[in-house]
Amino acid sequence: MDHLSWEKQGQIANVLIQSPPANALSSGILKDLSKVLDEVEADKSIKLVILRGEGKFFSAGADIKEFTSFQQQDDYKNLAQKGQQLFDRIERFHIPVIASIHGAALGGGLELAMACHVRIATKETKLGLPELNLGIIPGFAGSQRLPRYVGIPKAYEMILSGDPISGVEAERLGLVNHAVEETELEEQTMSLANKFVAKSGPSIHAIMSLLPYAQTSQFSEGVNAEADQFGKVFGNDDAKEGVQAFIEKRRPNFKDQ
Repeated sequence: MDHLSWEKQGQIANVLIQSPPANALSSGILKDLSKVLDEVEADKSIKLVILRGEGKFFSAGADIKEFTSFQQQDDYKNLAQKGQQLFDRIERFHIPVIASIHGAALGGGLELAMACHVRIATKETKLGLPELNLGIIPGFAGSQRLPRYVGIPKAYEMILSGDPISGVEAERLGLVNHAVEETELEEQTMSLANKFVAKSGPSIHAIMSLLPYAQTSQFSEGVNAEADQFGKVFGNDDAKEGVQAFIEKRRPNFKDQ
């Protein structure tokens, strides 16, 4: 892969976007990211993914220069659909994906971060969808995901003005989970990641399959699926160990089975 790398650290997959200077999301990066997800999915011992950007930025947006090579409207539409499908896959991934954000997450970079399950940013990070400044619009589902986190009125303001917000403001609005000092970003990211991977693998997978229902109108389907997963989880050894550990007032020793 030319613009991404990843390594396994225990049960965590550390993924790094490496496309200086802005880590712009080209079609090549989207293709590489899809390959990374395939590789991570094939390793059943991995329980969490952390996505970072190398250098000064998480990702400052899509690769605008690439747009000049397109000839037809369908070329743009196909790129948008590929990005949407990939980000939807991230959102529906079987394990949590944390975006650890520094510098800037703009345009496609913010759209990628919004597809992740948890976002930790520095207080100084700039987050926004500035596409209208170029006479275009968000293409990787930014117009649909941003209102989920900040509400429709604020989404109108952010997209129509093109003005970014800080990590502090993003935390206040619920766009990021935590805004921290830059020197604390790695520590806070790993602290949360380690809390996640300490949980039982089957229970993690169950929750990852259930929470997407809450983003749709299929509430009854969601609660029915929850009941089904609740029964399945209690058939696992980890559930028995967790209950027994609670009774014995000790930490559980999960085996992810």
